[in-house]
Amino acid sequence: MSNEHPSGPSRRLVLGGAGAVALTSAFAPVARAADTLTRPELAVGGRVTDLGAGWRFVLANPDGVTDPDGRFADAARPAFDDSKWQVVDVPHDWSIELPPTENGTASGSGFFRGGLGWYRKTFTLPPSLAGRRISVEFDGVYSDAHVHLNGELLGHHPYAYTGFAFDLTGRLHTDGRTPNVLAVRAVNPLPSSRWYSGSGIYRRVRLVVTEPVHVARHGTFVTTPDVAAGRGTVRVTTDVVNDSGTPVTAEVRTTVTDPAGRVAAKSATTVTVAAGQTATAVTTPSVSGPQLWSVGKPRLYRLRTDVAVGGRVLDTTTTGFGFRYTEFHPDHGFSLNGEPMKLRGVNLHSSQGALGAVIDPAALEHQMRLMLAMGVNALRTAHNPPAPELVAVCERLGILMMVEAFDCWRTGKLEYDYHRDFDEWSARDIAEMVHAAKNSPAVVLWSIGNEVPDASMAGGPEIAAGLIAVVRGIDPTRPVIMGSDRYRSVPAPGSPQDLILRQLDGLGVNYNTAQSIDGLHAGYPDKFFFESESSSETSTRGVYQDPDLLNTGENHTPGKRATSSYDNNLASWTFSGEYSLKKDRDRKFCLGQFLWAGQDYLGEPTPYDVFPVKTSFFGAVDSAGLPKDAFHLFRSQWTTTPMVHLTPMDWTTHRPGEPVAVWVYSTVDTVELVLNGKSLGVKKFDRKTTVDGRAYLETSEPVGDDKNDPSGSYTSPNGGTGKLHLTWTVPFEPGTLTAIARSAGREVARDRLVTAGPPRAVTLTSEARGDGGAMSFVTATVVDAHGVVVPGGEPVLRFAVGGPGRVAGVDNGRQELAQSYQQPTIPAFRGQAVAVIAATGGRGPITVTASAPGLAPGRITLPGTNLGQRNGPGARAVEVPVRPVVLAADASYSGAPDTLPSAMLDGDPATGWSNYYVKPATATLKAVSRPRPADWVSLAWPTPRRLSVVTADFVVDGTFALPVSVEVTQRTARGFEPVRGLRITWGTGSNTPTTFSFDAVVTGELRITMTARAFLRISTLSAR
Repeated sequence: MSNEHPSGPSRRLVLGGAGAVALTSAFAPVARAADTLTRPELAVGGRVTDLGAGWRFVLANPDGVTDPDGRFADAARPAFDDSKWQVVDVPHDWSIELPPTENGTASGSGFFRGGLGWYRKTFTLPPSLAGRRISVEFDGVYSDAHVHLNGELLGHHPYAYTGFAFDLTGRLHTDGRTPNVLAVRAVNPLPSSRWYSGSGIYRRVRLVVTEPVHVARHGTFVTTPDVAAGRGTVRVTTDVVNDSGTPVTAEVRTTVTDPAGRVAAKSATTVTVAAGQTATAVTTPSVSGPQLWSVGKPRLYRLRTDVAVGGRVLDTTTTGFGFRYTEFHPDHGFSLNGEPMKLRGVNLHSSQGALGAVIDPAALEHQMRLMLAMGVNALRTAHNPPAPELVAVCERLGILMMVEAFDCWRTGKLEYDYHRDFDEWSARDIAEMVHAAKNSPAVVLWSIGNEVPDASMAGGPEIAAGLIAVVRGIDPTRPVIMGSDRYRSVPAPGSPQDLILRQLDGLGVNYNTAQSIDGLHAGYPDKFFFESESSSETSTRGVYQDPDLLNTGENHTPGKRATSSYDNNLASWTFSGEYSLKKDRDRKFCLGQFLWAGQDYLGEPTPYDVFPVKTSFFGAVDSAGLPKDAFHLFRSQWTTTPMVHLTPMDWTTHRPGEPVAVWVYSTVDTVELVLNGKSLGVKKFDRKTTVDGRAYLETSEPVGDDKNDPSGSYTSPNGGTGKLHLTWTVPFEPGTLTAIARSAGREVARDRLVTAGPPRAVTLTSEARGDGGAMSFVTATVVDAHGVVVPGGEPVLRFAVGGPGRVAGVDNGRQELAQSYQQPTIPAFRGQAVAVIAATGGRGPITVTASAPGLAPGRITLPGTNLGQRNGPGARAVEVPVRPVVLAADASYSGAPDTLPSAMLDGDPATGWSNYYVKPATATLKAVSRPRPADWVSLAWPTPRRLSVVTADFVVDGTFALPVSVEVTQRTARGFEPVRGLRITWGTGSNTPTTFSFDAVVTGELRITMTARAFLRISTLSAR
């Protein structure tokens, strides 16, 4: 059913390119590649050499994992001609460089394609490396990497999220002249992931050069066994490899340096290593008065390990670690260094918005600093092992980590997910996960899986036992848990869930009610519990609906697919943010929670399943990194610094006199609301105390948010009910709305909303770039003449870069967006957009400009950095013009995917537009289906036409009724204005014509606004 026709009504709705545009890049993400590579000599310096620059890449097949015509059958051979391939630097994600498309893809992957890709890296090595041990290490390839050297297959590695290495010794040319060719084949068969995964060599690659006697890969393990007693013993186990032909006696020297870089302790021992074998040395340097690593003060120590034979140092490695101790108590919860604290955690997938899956340390730090600002102290790596750079960021910022292995075990969730490789590879992959992060003080929990179907199947306990044994065999110092949705009631004795839980140290539960988590605690008193996934409330930044409802329907009108930010859009398995916070707060035994999710991510766009909605709605921060109202809700509960936040974040797009529900989140108990200098009253939170003596702020009123409680409201063990926000209903008038938070009568925080005028300019802001990366995030804001953000301002912004940088990607946080992220233009959404600016490694400043027609441009200057990449994200981007989607009919709200405005134009009386919706019940809320008080539908045409009659066929039955009142308006240069002389002739029954006659107008669009006491349905709408 289509409403795109040249002769009928039309309405332009700019959502971005689609259809034919997506086909222009079918066999290359974008066409422009560098003409030549730099000289292939590899500058090998020290033990580790980065292999990120100067790869050749070809997308052999974007729509499948086969090479149908055999063009790349010999791509691994050194003589293969790759001169026409693209030049890329890795990390690289080929999927994010493709335009999204609904052809052959699905919403779970964000409508991005996967396929088959080849990479080739050509380099020479000097004669000085002859006789050395040389290996190549990959941190992650999506997926099923087959690695070749000089035409020889070294091996393959199926799992995308664990690192792997291949020994190149004896296979490399080291004469300084003969090129070596490293070739990697990677595939992404769809569907292989429940969320956007990216494709290709998306993590770092390095060459490792050692002497035959050296420290093994992952061969250092540092523990601090008696730090809880105040002592600074450092136990270091070092695996020493002897790849020479004779036995050796090696001296292992370990040196500890403190956070200031001073030597704090030394120790040494000797170990005899047989030829071709590995032996373990143990040293125990002791640090006097160790400084503890904590979430507030993440003090990091360094361990230098030297391996010497005959007095000559043959290998040196450096390992970061920290002194800290934890307790996971079944009754008293979590403590770090003896300090009780809740895990205030978030779940994050591994993609980075406009960068796709590409790993950049500065981008990771930017994301995690956003989480810190919300009060986060913990991260769950959902649902796979993290990149080493993410671990480093967390340990440097003081963020605890729950590191997770798998999203499935033997039983899969998708056709091509990890279940195909689980039996053969899972033991190796989970061992790699533990080895890669075992020395980080940030890592406090190992998770063996997420929501695995095998947890409730007969074979599950045996699988769990095997995984647990591998983890504990490497690291017995941290608890082993899993996150699961299979424990929403207490398991039956002897059931798979019961047998698995008895093997684990504790359990993360996903979306349990307060009553169910209490039951688990009582049933398993020796286990600790926490929420590995909480809330999953969905929202769109700056969109608000039905504040008086605890759950709301979704708008399915094309161009308006979004969800409410009043903490009231919930899928059947989810909970509001407030319910999740109260449930966790009141239970001392509960270690805390991991909010699903910290940030919107590509793919999994619940509650929609339609192109071009390609981003999730779960985040407290949108995909561009701009905070939503949920961010401030959690900030008000997870931080103590005085703050206050006004919801909605818009005091512009309301009608005069319209009652606006104003919510206030605050860490302070007393707030005054002021409109244009007039006080609207002071409201206060009550000061309450949990049954174990912890203070908190909450109102005291029935909320109706828990149908399982006899009162109908979530009730704390202390008997209290209430909200975590203060509420006013304010008739809108333009001006300034201010919330003033006071403590002991003194102002300590304020938030302000100002009615915006017409857009006049674009302003740019940016935070300092994080350590070790090339990316900066620049926020563009559309403002009026007084610098006030214009929430309805959505011009197309064009970003331009001068100096050693480029646009790596753009995003506006809107979930319904068809365009590619890797181009220089994007419409603002709710007045804002973000450009990711990549440094390219040159000297001098980087100048960024954002412009839009009719607006003063914004400019900002960023520092350059030598860490940039010439051929990284954005280097191959080409601008794809936005192709407007022409819609003949529109509506303010459509209640279901099959009742869209276009259905009024298809001539079929059995179809039509409707605002009817049913929101299914959740575990705590009843189903919702409440008629909306008012909605509008409209017709539009490419050019203005003379009109005097609108005819509508309304459905009238037990669900639907005629409107109570109707207003017809026409679009003019000043906006929508009422027609004159409106006369209504109501239909006499269901699907009989109702006519709206009026004095003739010439317009390109008519809008019919209806008030009603029942749901509305129009099967046919026309105008003449």
